[in-house]
Amino acid sequence: MAAFNRGILLLVVVMAAAELFGNAAAATYVVGDSLGWRVPPGGATDYATWASQHVFRVGDILVFNFITGAHDVAKVAQRAYDGCASTNPIALATVGPASFTLNSTGPDFYICTFGQHCSLGQKLTINVTSPSTTPTPAAPAPSPSTTMPPPTTMPVSPAPAPAPHTVMPTPTTSPSGAPSPSSIPSPAPGSNTTPSTSPTSEMSPESGPPPSSTSTGDLSPPPPPNSATITTIRAPIIVFALIIFGLAI
Repeated sequence: MAAFNRGILLLVVVMAAAELFGNAAAATYVVGDSLGWRVPPGGATDYATWASQHVFRVGDILVFNFITGAHDVAKVAQRAYDGCASTNPIALATVGPASFTLNSTGPDFYICTFGQHCSLGQKLTINVTSPSTTPTPAAPAPSPSTTMPPPTTMPVSPAPAPAPHTVMPTPTTSPSGAPSPSSIPSPAPGSNTTPSTSPTSEMSPESGPPPSSTSTGDLSPPPPPNSATITTIRAPIIVFALIIFGLAI
């Protein structure tokens, strides 16, 4: 018994949820929008164009805005719609604005029964679909590919390595046959730097034989004067100068 009660309760909850969902999903449409419900200036095409812009489902509401006493709304069968016959309408509303709830799927037909209003275009037909039917939106056309090709990169060649700088020594050129300064011996202190003239080259044929030397062809310059001899000569001169200087005083 408890299980049966739970089943009944669950069914009631589901039905209530479905009713709430259906009411929440219902849409309200004002017929003709700003045009309202009247004789359209463009004829029946004006209402046909408006209906083509909407999708009507079971549970939706149509609102007809019109002036009471100037127009009315009659829901009729297709034959009455085509011939604008106002006899035996399915539903009739004479006070504006008037609302009609869409209760079943299929085409619905509405006309105005005043005078020649229906013949002048004040008529509407719509197609009502199931509330569970969701129109599939058209797939958007693929946009042209805007992928840019990757930029081509030029190979960068490595910079050449700098060549090693080799410093070549500057060659020193010396005159051919001339001895370098370091190879010329320095003269001894006190010696005469003037080269001695060979007696042999200055002697005339009539002159006597050259002075004898230790070895033929090896002539040495005369020895320098002895420093003791110079000192001996200078001493009398200095004494003589002092005597003369004393007599003069």
